[in-house]
Amino acid sequence: MYLPWNIIVGNLISLFAGIFVILSLWVNDDKKAYRYQIFNMFILIFASFFFDSYVGVVVMTIVTIRLYMVYKDKFTLHWAIFFTILSTIIGFAVNNLGAVGLIPIIATIQITLCNYICRDIKWIKLSFIINESFYAIYFWCVFDFTSVIIQFVTVSVGCISYIRLVRERKLNIA
Repeated sequence: MYLPWNIIVGNLISLFAGIFVILSLWVNDDKKAYRYQIFNMFILIFASFFFDSYVGVVVMTIVTIRLYMVYKDKFTLHWAIFFTILSTIIGFAVNNLGAVGLIPIIATIQITLCNYICRDIKWIKLSFIINESFYAIYFWCVFDFTSVIIQFVTVSVGCISYIRLVRERKLNIA
C-alpha cells in the first residue's frame, strides 16, 4: 500500500480504539476498566498493520490476551512472568522499528507487572496513565497522530479521574 493511505486508515482505526481507552480511565470499576482496555488493544492490533509495525501487532495481541486473563481473574505470577518473557522475546524478534520498537515492549512489561501487582483501582489507574504516556511517544514515532491526541486526552482524563478517586476516598475516610 501507498504510505500516506496506510497512515490515514491507521489513524481512523486508532480514533475508534481511542474511545475505549478514554472510557477505561473514566470508570471507577476495575472490571469495566479492563474490558475497555481489551477493546482498545484489540482494535489497535489492526491499526498497527497499517503503520507497518510488526512489533505493535505482536505486542498488542499479547496484551489483549493478557488483559482478558486479568479481566477473568486468571492472571497469576506465573502468567505475568510468561507474558513478560513472551512479549520481550517475540517483540525483539519482530521489531522492525529499531529503538522505537522497544517502546511497546517496555510499555508491555510495565503494564504486565502492574496488572499482577495492582489490585486497587487507584493503582490500576496510575499504571494506565504511565502506560498511555509510553504509548503516546510510540504512536508519535509511527505517525499515528490520532492516537497521540487520544493518549494526551486519555492521560488528562486519567489524571482527572485519579484525582477524583483520591478525593472521594479521602471524603469517605473523613
